[in-house]
Amino acid sequence: MTARRDEPQQSRADLRERILDALRELLRERTFDTLSVADIITAAGVSRASFYFYFAGKQAVLAELVRRAVGAGHEAAQPWVQAKADPRETLRAGIDAGAGLWLANAAVLRAIVESWASDPQLRKLWLDQMATFTDAAIARIEADRRADPAVAARLDAVDVHALAASLTWTGERLYYLAACGVSPFDDRAVLVDTLTHLWVSALYD
Repeated sequence: MTARRDEPQQSRADLRERILDALRELLRERTFDTLSVADIITAAGVSRASFYFYFAGKQAVLAELVRRAVGAGHEAAQPWVQAKADPRETLRAGIDAGAGLWLANAAVLRAIVESWASDPQLRKLWLDQMATFTDAAIARIEADRRADPAVAARLDAVDVHALAASLTWTGERLYYLAACGVSPFDDRAVLVDTLTHLWVSALYD
């Protein structure tokens, strides 16, 4: 109860981060569907009023954690998206960074992958977040088609949106399996090699 008596002395940012940290830690031991707002409040040591000041419910807390992880994923992909260097090298670097992000955020990302199909709010969140990766891939592929006749010929008559979405969702599934410790994708080198091969084969080779 001490944490709640001290709560007014905490800055708003501190209280919000405590709630986010509490859910992140709880997800290391329990699945999202078994957690309640009361569990998060207790773990965070905040009042119910403070919780609802920042978040409409537990889905909103998870959504914020997911958006942060996705934002970091976009940063990792920027060298390839912005065509700053050799596409094969930047793809591998981005995929490897993505593997690291999924491992660092494994509990949160497992929660969204395991929950979005049965929760309309989380479904919209995850589909929207995944669409941002697909859109980024489409933009880079279209840039490659304009700049490189070989790529343009290779992808002639290919539905670029479907291709980009397929590659993006394949990555989601393999990263998820890696985060769950499923062989062979629990081996980071195998995971990165496999995804790099899929992307490079589809786009450049």
